[in-house]
Amino acid sequence: MASSRVSGDRVPPAGGSGVNGIHQRPLRICHVVYRLATGGLENGLVNLIERLDPARFVHQIVCVDRATDFARRLTRPVEIAELRKRSGFEAAFYLRAWRCFRRLRPDLVHTRNTAGLDCILPARLAGVRAIVHGEHGRTAGDPGGLNPRHNLFRRLNSPMVRRFTTVSADLADWLTTTVGIAARKVQVLMNGVDTERFAPGGVERGAVLGQLPDGAVVVGTVGRLDPVKGHTTLVSAVARLGEKVHLVIVGDGPERGRLAAAVAAAGIGARVHLLGERSDVPALLRAFDIFCLPSRAEGISNTLLEAMATGLPVVATAVGGNPELVVEGKTGLLVPAADVAGLATALDRLASDAATRARLGVAARRRAAAEFSVEQMAIRYDTCYTLVARECGLRVDPEGR
Repeated sequence: MASSRVSGDRVPPAGGSGVNGIHQRPLRICHVVYRLATGGLENGLVNLIERLDPARFVHQIVCVDRATDFARRLTRPVEIAELRKRSGFEAAFYLRAWRCFRRLRPDLVHTRNTAGLDCILPARLAGVRAIVHGEHGRTAGDPGGLNPRHNLFRRLNSPMVRRFTTVSADLADWLTTTVGIAARKVQVLMNGVDTERFAPGGVERGAVLGQLPDGAVVVGTVGRLDPVKGHTTLVSAVARLGEKVHLVIVGDGPERGRLAAAVAAAGIGARVHLLGERSDVPALLRAFDIFCLPSRAEGISNTLLEAMATGLPVVATAVGGNPELVVEGKTGLLVPAADVAGLATALDRLASDAATRARLGVAARRRAAAEFSVEQMAIRYDTCYTLVARECGLRVDPEGR
């Protein structure tokens, strides 16, 4: 059986329909993710739940696998269900999912990424008509999104999905041209960043990074240690730079052992600092001089937005949604994926020119605040959920906003 728990206070009662069937209680949104753990998608989900109007939306989270202590970040009442799906095909999973949706009785289900596709049919059979499916990025095993079985599964689920959402125009184009989803069903909902929490400011570098040599230039990156993030390319690039350049990698994951081995093989252990998972990311970003995102594939990176909001110049690979965030030569520099020489050249250019770093960082902060605030993200999702609900005969409140 699926397990469940409540984060925050008790979930308010579901209530009921008003006069003439008009939906007069908050809309119940059930978010389906693979696992509620540290990650960009999950961080964005928490930000969304915290920002949407609680008078209009009540949230539930269904984990295809399970939830971790990351759930403690939620301060609003959210019921969390864990389906504990085994790896590979598991017929019993679909029955558990159906029972879960029957118990939760959501008005709208928002599944995310490949793992979420398995929950679309159970939700529909449980009586949910308003279904949204979101694509947030690709994996290292399929950076181009060309897996024929997965894309066939997306097409087969398409008739049950009212709206496909993506976090970048690049992913939207992939859905329509490669996967074959009708363009009228696809909508881009860009991620947002908390520009108050992530903002420029002074920080005692030694207090957050430990002691570094005088004059050190810190290249930093934040994210899970996964092959798709391209950290080994970054290590190889830093190995080509001068002794004053130090690399700080924040995060944990399956690539940690391989990454440590690459650092040792390059002989730069004194200049590379693997900090693991940290809870003080805003302070860490303020201690960096340059932010680098060397991903092989990407949707819209939350950490890239956080770095921009902090006023950092960015060096990123020109993949996925990165070029939609970074304006080449104005807010940062873009390089091809897996290009060690190109990445080293870009990093060296910024490491040796403090004036350029400052100019790009100011422009990056301005762009993040103007176009990618978390408040703007919440408005975009509010509009999407409201329109989908209306298409399915539901209203968020008596006025139908």
